Amino acid sequence: MDFPAAANALGTLGAVCWSVQLIPQIVVNYRRHYTTGLQPSMMMLWAWAGVPLGVYNIVEEFNVALRIQPQILTFLSLVTWIQCYYCQRKWTVVRSLLVVVPIAVAMASISGGTDPVLLAAGVLRHYWDISMHRTVRGISFIFVGIDAAGDLFSLLSVFFQPRLDILGMVIYGPELVLWLGVFACGGYYNLLPWIREKWFADQDQARHSRSPDLDIVSSTHAGSASGHIVLHDMPSSTSVFSTASRGSAGLRPRAVASLRRSSDEQRETSVHTTP
Repeated sequence: MDFPAAANALGTLGAVCWSVQLIPQIVVNYRRHYTTGLQPSMMMLWAWAGVPLGVYNIVEEFNVALRIQPQILTFLSLVTWIQCYYCQRKWTVVRSLLVVVPIAVAMASISGGTDPVLLAAGVLRHYWDISMHRTVRGISFIFVGIDAAGDLFSLLSVFFQPRLDILGMVIYGPELVLWLGVFACGGYYNLLPWIREKWFADQDQARHSRSPDLDIVSSTHAGSASGHIVLHDMPSSTSVFSTASRGSAGLRPRAVASLRRSSDEQRETSVHTTP
């Protein structure tokens, strides 16, 4: 299909997505000061993929947005790659620059046709990490979403070029499918366990927040339903009228007086019956 306006618009959207997709990941790495789970090999493969991709887009006379997109991809990939060594392996800034600058210069002087393989291989490296650890770790889902959107817009842009370019479809299509798979893994290994944990936590909180009176009432009903008499250790109803104990500490005053009269009568009886 020959729709230059649609091709330029979609290509621009794809270029914008691919220009900023790694920025959220770079910011996350900077704030956390660690890159555990983020694969530096993926970032290096992406950096190399941008070199032939840029040459290809220029030779095929794609729109301007698609021509500058690979260069931005290479630059951001190199920044993310060196972050892995700076944060995780504690490289100094000087050492990091001494390593990354010559690589960038070499990339500027090399071209080829292996960009689809390198892009797909970079994402596949994360599949290996997911299979080993049963979780999607280290990678920002914002970055994944933006990059997948860039693949989608760029792929649609190819369809609106004057002629359908098969190689362009091969460049963007496989990576889009692989990113959708990463999203699916994140939903299964990360999102579902988080939802289950939150649901059980809410259930426990609701169970422990019930009123103690409700527990007493429920236990009373349970006792009545079973036909048993439930005895409670409660003070006597006459305790309001009690006075200080006399004689025996545990007896009421009337009981003490009655015992005294009984003992006196017994003594009198024994005196009268004695010969």
